[in-house]
Amino acid sequence: MSEDIINKVRDAGVVGAGGAGFPTHVKLNAKVKRVLVNGASCEPLLSSDLWLMKEYPELLMRGLNLVITCTEAERGTICIKNKHPEVIKILKKTAEKDQFKKIDVFELEDFYPAGDEHVLVYEVTGNVVPEGGIPLEVGVVVTNVESLINIARAVEDGQPVVERYLTVTGEVKNHLIVKVPIGTAIGEIIDMAGGVTIDNYKIVIGGPMMGTVTDDLSTPVTKTTSGVIVLPANHNVVAGKITDPDRILRLTQIACCQCMRCTDTCPRNLLGHALVPHMIMRNLRLGVTHKLMEDALICSECGICEKYACPMLVSPREVNKQIKAALMEKGHRRERKKDEFKPSFFMKVRRIPSKRLVQKLQLGAYDTHPDYSAQDSKVKKVDIPLQQHIGVPALPVVKPGDRVKKGDLIAQIPEKKLGAQVHASIDGIVSSIGETIAIKQEG
Repeated sequence: MSEDIINKVRDAGVVGAGGAGFPTHVKLNAKVKRVLVNGASCEPLLSSDLWLMKEYPELLMRGLNLVITCTEAERGTICIKNKHPEVIKILKKTAEKDQFKKIDVFELEDFYPAGDEHVLVYEVTGNVVPEGGIPLEVGVVVTNVESLINIARAVEDGQPVVERYLTVTGEVKNHLIVKVPIGTAIGEIIDMAGGVTIDNYKIVIGGPMMGTVTDDLSTPVTKTTSGVIVLPANHNVVAGKITDPDRILRLTQIACCQCMRCTDTCPRNLLGHALVPHMIMRNLRLGVTHKLMEDALICSECGICEKYACPMLVSPREVNKQIKAALMEKGHRRERKKDEFKPSFFMKVRRIPSKRLVQKLQLGAYDTHPDYSAQDSKVKKVDIPLQQHIGVPALPVVKPGDRVKKGDLIAQIPEKKLGAQVHASIDGIVSSIGETIAIKQEG
């Protein structure tokens, strides 16, 4: 039975919907004691997972049961912040049904980044995932809410992943949650929200802490796109994401005052990992590829140091990101420096309350938790990326001029490689193939 489930999930192209897009069929091959469902809605403003838990609790739990079956886990736990009592009540009532006897609900405190995999595992199980490691090392698999719904639909109905739920907020006329075909241009999504309400703006794809900034309205939605946030071009969330990387390195060397606030609030450091951001900043003069810089490889890039902690407005997150890229390009691997991890005595008092973070980021006007907009999709053209996941790009199995139906396989995993299948998200004709497969409706 497990093999059948895994094959159907693979054929449907299911990937982790909440992060980097790890192919889910690979994760289902693990054997663990517990499956955790990340329903923390970790990033400020994003609320599609919360809506899905409220509207589809049974479908979510059926997906979780399938993961429990494959991984032979003893329990599955849905993790949700305690500030959502209405949704918690729905989940707990659903979990009382006989078919969900292995499922329970865990209430998290409202802090950032409660949805970080390492933080989540510690909060629920009390175990620390080793630095640079994955939850599997402590007998846990973590999965996302929308991923589980995609798993259930793949196994029960053979539905491939061709649509994505996401939050649209910021400087748009209507804040909403929408479901759109994969490959939809973000400009069309903004139009669904009634358009932009200001002249000079930038668009954050994802969340305000870890998302990326663009002004390209043709940027396509992928399987991992969780939000579209329109912000003033001079907004503080935008500024740190568009500053020239070389300038950030120079400013850091000049401005870092070694106050240690980046280290004091670092979630990885608080878990006992050997990540000390202020020391990395102190030694930047040695160059980003110096051996002393290798601790940057275990940075989660959560953004607390940049957006919340640093009084000098420099970005340890961006510095760590550059160091990681330089070291990974050289094939550098960091040896684990500890065998035992003792979380900081100050962990709870140094947590970042979500409300305070929203205030610090000046996002209060956009923190509206919008409802779902049941708009009929009028998307007539999509550009579907061949790489929406960790691993290698999928290989096209169609050519320009081919007619395809929604759900048809258009690109497949290369043999013996890590990847995910890609499917047509609308009916139409393949118009071009490059890094994306473009499909246009006829007429």
